[in-house]
Amino acid sequence: MAGQPGCLSIFMNVLWFFVGGIWIWLTHIFYGLIFCITIIGIPFGKMHFRLAKLALSPFGQELG
Repeated sequence: MAGQPGCLSIFMNVLWFFVGGIWIWLTHIFYGLIFCITIIGIPFGKMHFRLAKLALSPFGQELG
């Protein structure tokens, strides 16, 4: 669905952030930093950073 996210997705993102999104975000940031230590792990670390962005506000986002 194209267009701007509505007020329901904003409300759900705020609720998600306080219920569990912050902990999932911290976990992805931690593993992203750990994976980026080695050259082989850099692509996995970059993916964790992308997932961290999605973990903070999953509602209204499109994967692609």
